[in-house]
Amino acid sequence: MACSAASAAATATAALISSNPKAFSSSSISPSQNLTIPRSFSGLRNPLQSQVPRPVSLSRGSRSRKSFVVKASVEIPPLVGNTAPDFAAEAVFDQEFINVKLSDYIGKKYVILFFYPLDFTFVCPTEITAFSDRYTEFEKLNTEILGVSTDSVFSHLAWVQTDRKSGGLGDLKYPLIADITKSISKSYGVLIPDQGIALRGLFIIDKEGVIQHSTINNLAIGRSVDETLRTLQALQYVQENPDEVCPAGWKPGDKSMKPDPKLSKEYFAAI
Repeated sequence: MACSAASAAATATAALISSNPKAFSSSSISPSQNLTIPRSFSGLRNPLQSQVPRPVSLSRGSRSRKSFVVKASVEIPPLVGNTAPDFAAEAVFDQEFINVKLSDYIGKKYVILFFYPLDFTFVCPTEITAFSDRYTEFEKLNTEILGVSTDSVFSHLAWVQTDRKSGGLGDLKYPLIADITKSISKSYGVLIPDQGIALRGLFIIDKEGVIQHSTINNLAIGRSVDETLRTLQALQYVQENPDEVCPAGWKPGDKSMKPDPKLSKEYFAAI
């Protein structure tokens, strides 16, 4: 009788498997769940990635090379010499919320527009405070500074209200713009789409609203206020002296050059 019961059970089981074979497939049983690892904002290295560097192919014609994970938008960024994309956004200035529109400066001032990745981070406050500490030098050159990140105005305000010795910004002499829609970062070609933050892009826009200079650093590399100021001074010099150009490393007071095959020899003979 026990044998008959066992036989009946076996028959029932076989019938069940036959009617739904996928339910008992080995592929349907996962030994463990996949572990989702959050990506760090810097995107420099996966936390569980091997520390052994991968070889880089140097074969002729090869386009593959080791690089940081972070990549900007695939859309073409605004080119130097083109009109800067206009925008209107909310910002924090003097611990208040204000509205900033780029076109309000056109015909009046030069603009240093710079993007940074995130509030309450590490390299970012060194750049933001450095520009603020040198603000009067830019002001003398009729230039406004605008900082932009994809954080909210509330995050900007909290960061401004945090002391510098605690990683905060303290009071700044220029506005911090909130690009929470990411539309400004995208229009300037500095957005990292899969992380929703911006690379360290910097643009010098002249009084006519034309981009005259741009630099874009990856997240780990801070920018130079000295070089930004020098480039602005060179730009203003050649705009005031359209028959001259500025050679490498030019600073106010240095000798300029005539963009002419014969007249340029005067410069080369003097160095």
